[in-house]
Amino acid sequence: MNALVGFQLIDDGTPASIGLISASAVALFIGTGYIALDTAFSWTGHFDSSLTGSNNRNIGLYVLYQLFPLVCLVLFFLLEAVLVLRVLGELRPMLYLVGAGLLFAIGQIFQYVISTHLCQATSGKINGALFETLFTLLSVMGVWGFWSSITEDDWPLPVGGGYN
Repeated sequence: MNALVGFQLIDDGTPASIGLISASAVALFIGTGYIALDTAFSWTGHFDSSLTGSNNRNIGLYVLYQLFPLVCLVLFFLLEAVLVLRVLGELRPMLYLVGAGLLFAIGQIFQYVISTHLCQATSGKINGALFETLFTLLSVMGVWGFWSSITEDDWPLPVGGGYN
Protein backbone atom coordinates (compact mmCIF):
# COMPACT_ATOMS: atom_id res chain seq x y z
CA MET A 1 0.00 0.00 0.00
CA ASN A 2 2.84 2.37 0.81
CA ALA A 3 4.43 1.92 -2.61
CA LEU A 4 1.09 2.52 -4.35
CA VAL A 5 0.63 5.82 -2.52
CA GLY A 6 3.72 7.10 -4.35
CA PHE A 7 1.84 6.89 -7.65
CA GLN A 8 -0.65 9.47 -6.31
CA LEU A 9 -3.70 7.31 -7.04
CA ILE A 10 -4.78 8.54 -3.62
CA ASP A 11 -3.12 11.64 -2.21
CA ASP A 12 -0.60 10.73 0.44
CA GLY A 13 -1.27 11.89 3.97
CA THR A 14 -5.03 11.91 3.49
CA PRO A 15 -7.25 9.88 5.81
CA ALA A 16 -7.99 7.49 2.92
CA SER A 17 -4.33 6.67 2.23
CA ILE A 18 -3.43 6.41 5.91
CA GLY A 19 -6.54 4.30 6.52
CA LEU A 20 -5.69 1.85 3.71
CA ILE A 21 -2.09 1.46 4.90
CA SER A 22 -3.24 1.01 8.50
CA ALA A 23 -6.02 -1.42 7.55
CA SER A 24 -3.64 -3.63 5.59
CA ALA A 25 -1.16 -3.64 8.49
CA VAL A 26 -3.90 -4.48 11.00
CA ALA A 27 -5.25 -7.28 8.77
CA LEU A 28 -1.80 -8.86 8.51
CA PHE A 29 -1.24 -8.47 12.25
CA ILE A 30 -4.58 -10.06 13.13
CA GLY A 31 -4.18 -12.92 10.65
CA THR A 32 -0.65 -13.76 11.73
CA GLY A 33 -1.48 -13.26 15.41
CA TYR A 34 -4.51 -15.54 15.20
CA ILE A 35 -2.59 -18.35 13.52
CA ALA A 36 0.32 -18.01 15.97
CA LEU A 37 -1.96 -17.98 19.02
CA ASP A 38 -4.14 -20.80 17.73
CA THR A 39 -1.02 -22.85 17.08
CA ALA A 40 0.41 -22.12 20.52
CA PHE A 41 -2.76 -22.55 22.58
CA SER A 42 -4.65 -24.99 20.31
CA TRP A 43 -7.93 -23.06 20.55
CA THR A 44 -9.55 -24.72 17.55
CA GLY A 45 -7.23 -27.68 17.05
CA HIS A 46 -6.89 -26.82 13.35
CA PHE A 47 -3.12 -26.31 13.57
CA ASP A 48 -2.37 -29.23 15.93
CA SER A 49 -0.83 -31.22 13.09
CA SER A 50 1.95 -28.64 12.86
CA LEU A 51 3.00 -29.46 16.43
CA THR A 52 3.41 -33.21 15.94
CA GLY A 53 6.68 -34.85 15.03
CA SER A 54 10.09 -33.27 14.92
CA ASN A 55 9.33 -30.86 12.08
CA ASN A 56 7.13 -28.47 14.07
CA ARG A 57 6.12 -26.54 10.94
CA ASN A 58 3.14 -24.29 10.35
CA ILE A 59 2.82 -23.41 6.67
CA GLY A 60 0.21 -20.70 7.24
CA LEU A 61 2.36 -18.97 9.81
CA TYR A 62 5.41 -19.23 7.55
CA VAL A 63 3.51 -17.67 4.65
CA LEU A 64 2.10 -14.77 6.68
CA TYR A 65 5.17 -14.13 8.84
CA GLN A 66 8.02 -14.72 6.38
CA LEU A 67 6.92 -15.11 2.78
CA PHE A 68 4.23 -12.42 2.43
CA PRO A 69 6.43 -9.62 3.87
CA LEU A 70 9.25 -10.66 1.53
CA VAL A 71 6.89 -10.51 -1.46
CA CYS A 72 5.71 -7.07 -0.27
CA LEU A 73 9.31 -5.84 -0.01
CA VAL A 74 10.08 -7.01 -3.55
CA LEU A 75 6.89 -5.36 -4.85
CA PHE A 76 7.78 -2.15 -2.98
CA PHE A 77 11.24 -2.15 -4.56
CA LEU A 78 9.86 -2.77 -8.06
CA LEU A 79 7.05 -0.21 -7.80
CA GLU A 80 9.38 2.44 -6.43
CA ALA A 81 11.96 1.68 -9.15
CA VAL A 82 9.27 2.15 -11.81
CA LEU A 83 8.17 5.37 -10.11
CA VAL A 84 11.68 6.83 -9.96
CA LEU A 85 13.01 5.66 -13.32
CA ARG A 86 9.92 6.01 -15.52
CA VAL A 87 7.77 8.67 -13.89
CA LEU A 88 10.38 10.93 -12.33
CA GLY A 89 13.20 10.08 -14.74
CA GLU A 90 15.88 10.23 -12.05
CA LEU A 91 18.70 7.87 -11.20
CA ARG A 92 20.21 9.21 -7.96
CA PRO A 93 17.32 8.10 -5.68
CA MET A 94 17.84 4.56 -6.93
CA LEU A 95 21.22 4.53 -5.17
CA TYR A 96 19.42 4.97 -1.86
CA LEU A 97 16.88 2.27 -2.72
CA VAL A 98 19.47 -0.24 -3.95
CA GLY A 99 21.63 0.51 -0.90
CA ALA A 100 18.66 -0.11 1.38
CA GLY A 101 17.95 -3.39 -0.39
CA LEU A 102 21.55 -4.54 -0.02
CA LEU A 103 21.65 -3.59 3.67
CA PHE A 104 18.43 -5.50 4.25
CA ALA A 105 19.82 -8.56 2.43
CA ILE A 106 23.00 -8.42 4.55
CA GLY A 107 20.85 -8.30 7.68
CA GLN A 108 18.92 -11.37 6.55
CA ILE A 109 22.17 -13.20 5.86
CA PHE A 110 23.24 -12.47 9.43
CA GLN A 111 19.90 -13.69 10.76
CA TYR A 112 19.57 -16.91 8.80
CA VAL A 113 23.14 -17.93 7.86
CA ILE A 114 25.74 -16.40 10.16
CA SER A 115 23.62 -16.50 13.32
CA THR A 116 24.08 -20.23 13.81
CA HIS A 117 27.85 -19.96 13.56
CA LEU A 118 27.99 -16.96 15.93
CA CYS A 119 25.80 -18.76 18.43
CA GLN A 120 27.97 -21.88 18.38
CA ALA A 121 31.24 -19.91 18.55
CA THR A 122 30.10 -17.93 21.60
CA SER A 123 28.39 -20.84 23.36
CA GLY A 124 24.98 -19.27 22.91
CA LYS A 125 25.91 -15.84 24.28
CA ILE A 126 25.37 -13.95 21.02
CA ASN A 127 23.63 -14.62 17.74
CA GLY A 128 23.04 -12.73 14.51
CA ALA A 129 19.98 -10.82 15.76
CA LEU A 130 22.11 -7.86 16.87
CA PHE A 131 23.66 -7.45 13.43
CA GLU A 132 20.38 -8.20 11.66
CA THR A 133 18.72 -5.42 13.64
CA LEU A 134 21.58 -3.03 12.89
CA PHE A 135 21.47 -3.69 9.15
CA THR A 136 17.68 -3.50 9.09
CA LEU A 137 17.86 -0.12 10.83
CA LEU A 138 20.40 1.07 8.27
CA SER A 139 18.09 -0.22 5.54
CA VAL A 140 15.15 1.74 6.96
CA MET A 141 17.38 4.83 7.05
CA GLY A 142 18.21 4.19 3.38
CA VAL A 143 14.51 4.00 2.51
CA TRP A 144 13.96 7.28 4.38
CA GLY A 145 16.83 8.84 2.42
CA PHE A 146 15.26 7.52 -0.78
CA TRP A 147 11.86 8.91 0.14
CA SER A 148 13.33 12.24 1.19
CA SER A 149 15.20 12.53 -2.12
CA ILE A 150 12.07 12.06 -4.26
CA THR A 151 9.80 14.44 -2.34
CA GLU A 152 9.75 18.14 -3.11
CA ASP A 153 9.33 19.44 0.42
CA ASP A 154 12.27 20.85 2.31
CA TRP A 155 12.98 19.02 5.52
CA PRO A 156 14.58 21.44 7.94
CA LEU A 157 17.56 20.07 9.78
CA PRO A 158 18.92 21.79 12.87
CA VAL A 159 22.02 23.73 11.94
CA GLY A 160 24.67 24.87 14.43
CA GLY A 161 23.53 26.44 17.65
CA GLY A 162 23.00 23.93 20.36
CA TYR A 163 21.18 24.46 23.62
CA ASN A 164 20.66 27.99 24.87
